[in-house]
Amino acid sequence: LYLLKELDPLFPLILLVSIWASDTFAFIIGKNLGKHPLAPQISPKKTVEGLLGSALGSLAVTTAAYQLLGLSIAGALVVGAATGILGQAGDLLESACKRVFNTKDSSQLIPGHGGLLDRIDSFIFTAPFLYTCLVWTR
Repeated sequence: LYLLKELDPLFPLILLVSIWASDTFAFIIGKNLGKHPLAPQISPKKTVEGLLGSALGSLAVTTAAYQLLGLSIAGALVVGAATGILGQAGDLLESACKRVFNTKDSSQLIPGHGGLLDRIDSFIFTAPFLYTCLVWTR
């Protein structure tokens, strides 16, 4: 996130909003339309439909902010979809780690929300990916 801020102070905020939209769309679409498990051994409630919702939520934000990001519309679509999918990959990685260590929450810092890592796991892959895309397009 720090390197994103060095490119433009708005970029970390855009990524935050993109991840929030991604998580929100994933939850709503997965809850209402989810029928096909994504990775049942790692995270039983995640669905393929939720993953698609995640990509859609992120797509909405990056497409709306494509000019601020300095991307073409096509670039924003690719970055948006990839950001949504990579955010879910970070979440699955963190869930897999918790399963390996047989723990429900990664910490007690944020009770009832899975811990601190559950709040930031989507950034594991998305922040480096967005930074790389933005550096390559400049």
